[in-house]
Amino acid sequence: MFDTIAAAIGERTGTPFSVSSAKPVRGGSIHRAWHLDDGVRHYFVKTGPLAAAPMFAAEAEGLLALSAAAVVATPTFITQGNAGDEAFLVLEHLELKALDQAGGATLGAALAQLHRVRGDAFGWPADNFIGSTRQTNALHQSWPHFFADRRLRPQLELALENGMDRSLVSKGRGISDRIGGLFIDYRPAPSLLHGDLWSGNAAQTRDGVPVIFDPACYYGDREADIAMAELFGGFPLSFHAAYRRAWPLDAGYETRKPLYNLYHILNHFNLFGGTYLGQAQRMIDALLAGLKR
Repeated sequence: MFDTIAAAIGERTGTPFSVSSAKPVRGGSIHRAWHLDDGVRHYFVKTGPLAAAPMFAAEAEGLLALSAAAVVATPTFITQGNAGDEAFLVLEHLELKALDQAGGATLGAALAQLHRVRGDAFGWPADNFIGSTRQTNALHQSWPHFFADRRLRPQLELALENGMDRSLVSKGRGISDRIGGLFIDYRPAPSLLHGDLWSGNAAQTRDGVPVIFDPACYYGDREADIAMAELFGGFPLSFHAAYRRAWPLDAGYETRKPLYNLYHILNHFNLFGGTYLGQAQRMIDALLAGLKR
């Protein structure tokens, strides 16, 4: 496998590459990861079954889009392909560490700039993945319609297949039906989103440059990125403060935040099981209660 990957690196870079060291990298829950080097050049490589190839292609597309925005660093995409019965994705290898307060502030301001990159509609030119779950991105001019039909409903239907109680799924569908009530005085623009912005997908280099990676990009309400950044914690307080200084959030953000995070909690239920069931139920009940007022 590594010989094939090395040949692909050499072909893409124009300089032959021979693996002298292949060290496993910890941290991923879906694919295996490796640090490959030839004693001089270093690369970060993800591998997985052939079924992972579309995920790697979507990740590469997202990284290229984020890089083209030129406001926040990402690992450089090198190449991707298949090696026997394995798919692979090769990226620039970066020595990373957790965000500190200074790095968090720089990233918060940069994210506000990223969100000012606009699309013509909500969605993305192709479907991609949130974790290993396919994420439907067919374009639409209405954000509430897009979020209800392309985000919430697919997760609810998958949750039903995965054993969620039918009555709870029905309540979730009720949120989709009434979602317009959360957007009466708020009309978001289609901002370029990272799409999977939890603290495990952000870090900084040894010299303090913030880096984001593992995107699930699409054009959507910028609040969706901010809500996820708050869902599991881990970002420095400076990150949130710097973002809000650069671009203050709408007054209704706190009301909509549970809607955006319900999508991710449902996805975690679908990926990892019943640990997230109680949290999903509490979020659904709270959102429904608010929408019925």
